[in-house]
Amino acid sequence: MRDAQANPQIAAPRQDAELARQLDDHVGTARAMEPLLPAVQAIGTLICQSFAAGGVLYTFGNGGSAADAQHFTGELIGHYKRDRAPLPAVTLTTDPTVMTCVANDYTYDDVFARQVEALARPGDVVAAFTTSGRSPNIVAGLETARKRGATTVLFAGGDGGNAYVHADHALLVPSTVTARIQEMHTLAMHLISEIADIWAVEVEHPS
Repeated sequence: MRDAQANPQIAAPRQDAELARQLDDHVGTARAMEPLLPAVQAIGTLICQSFAAGGVLYTFGNGGSAADAQHFTGELIGHYKRDRAPLPAVTLTTDPTVMTCVANDYTYDDVFARQVEALARPGDVVAAFTTSGRSPNIVAGLETARKRGATTVLFAGGDGGNAYVHADHALLVPSTVTARIQEMHTLAMHLISEIADIWAVEVEHPS
């Protein structure tokens, strides 16, 4: 593809001030995450304890948050920075047959709850990614996970919305801007992946 700047007629308009503002907002939100580091550590420890006891991590979300859920699973089954054994994680958005079957036969509000009811057990961790916490299928997924005896984790922003009441642990990004919330979710999942990496290596190679 040719550089758009080579043809002024198709060149994108310059928005230097807006881009700088968004960068400043990103940096400010990242710094505001510092008080949440104990919560990040607690969630990372919880997930490792579940793995140690034979549990599975189930993740889900809608849209960009579905991508975050899948990203998290990839870091755990693959690896973050260290060569170690794969860790048991499943994302509930990756089977289009199941997703469309449930949405068609029931409603889209049930696409996660139905899977959680089938799969989650006591000792498992069920983690939802959402920017608002208000999506009915997110709320139903976490509510069902609790009923199944799994531990629930909410990655959200603002006040966590209706999903917050069904979360045993919540990591709420101090922002209501969708882009900032998703960017901080990526940061949080990388920090938790670091915790899981270190734990898994220590289990395999105890000092």
